[in-house]
Amino acid sequence: MTPTSSASAKPLRVAVIGGGIGGLTLGLALRAHGLRATIYEQAAELAEIGAAVALSANATRELDRLGLGPALAAVSTEPTELIYRDGRSGARIAAHPVRKGGAYRARFGAPYYGVHRADLQKVLSGALAGEDLHLGHRLTALDQRGDAMALTFANGAEVEADLVIGGDGVRSEVRRWITGGETVRYSGTSAFRGVVPMGLLPSLPDPEAIQFWMGPDAHLLHYAIGRQADSVNFFAVVEGPERWTSERWLAGIAPGEHRAGFSGWHPAVIEMLDALPQTQRWGLFVTDPLRRWHRGRAVLMGDSAHAMLPHHGQGANTTIEDAVTLAELLAAGGARDLDGMMRRYQALRQTRTRTIQRSAWATNRLLHLPDAVGPSGLAQRDARMARFPEDFGWIHAFDTRVTVLEGAAGDSRAA
Repeated sequence: MTPTSSASAKPLRVAVIGGGIGGLTLGLALRAHGLRATIYEQAAELAEIGAAVALSANATRELDRLGLGPALAAVSTEPTELIYRDGRSGARIAAHPVRKGGAYRARFGAPYYGVHRADLQKVLSGALAGEDLHLGHRLTALDQRGDAMALTFANGAEVEADLVIGGDGVRSEVRRWITGGETVRYSGTSAFRGVVPMGLLPSLPDPEAIQFWMGPDAHLLHYAIGRQADSVNFFAVVEGPERWTSERWLAGIAPGEHRAGFSGWHPAVIEMLDALPQTQRWGLFVTDPLRRWHRGRAVLMGDSAHAMLPHHGQGANTTIEDAVTLAELLAAGGARDLDGMMRRYQALRQTRTRTIQRSAWATNRLLHLPDAVGPSGLAQRDARMARFPEDFGWIHAFDTRVTVLEGAAGDSRAA
């Protein structure tokens, strides 16, 4: 089956801007329905951006449906537990089984994985086999011409498309065209990150667990990655700096600055921070909630639409949800009514992603509680962490395809 535009019998020309996790997943999801898209990626090669990805059941169930389950399992680690610890004493505050006893799969119907981002990209791009993927194409301009979109790239290439899907990240060129502004905001927090060989972490308890170490104005998250769980990906978040003056995501730091927010913390935390040279910090940016995700014949997905703080680990997962939703809607006849398809897509995705965005902000406050809250405040935090499966299971239990089908059934009843 090939999608056709409502204006003619010609195949619908779908251009996906961005060859990251979302763009590659969308290409595969469309191909699974016999549809086709051309993906334009600004990088000259699909190189690593960031260190690793935590994939929860709401994403792994969709990747498995695309036939990627075995390849993904071969390069991933399934955490033993989710553990919350006191950052200074190392005491276990709350713990929930993941791989242990098959608890997570039994509850959510799909696995939870830690995977190196480069390995995930290889799995996705390998399945795509380079089909319709164009590297070295940085979008510089969009222009609507009747029912078509004209795209101009920095390398001089010019193409037309009937539908443009912007999966080009937080500083999205497609979003600027749709909204007329940047709408990206510095969160007031920043991070240090890295991938550390397990052998450099002799003080680390429960090395194959996904763990949050919590303390005043800072936290550290880590989880094992790789087929042999031989490396640990960490992400250490601190409050500040108050303003972000760099035009890039990264800013240089003075020697030892990465340890300033973790003075007196557990030796395992310090080992992790010092295992690799730290010369820069990552500013954490979010998109403000967008009133509209589409304009003309262009629509947003992933971080372009709803960049969020990483404290639920849902950036990549919700992007995969977006991609599958778009593919399902186009396959179900959305190509014949692009305006209606984009409205349905926004209606299906906006509330969920906005809710996760807000929850991630609230989680940042919980993870960074100051000592001034006293024993009662810390006890309330600990009780929240103990209720994690009950409070946040809805994120992981989400089934994108079921939601699209339910939405279509609701539309039919309304009609």
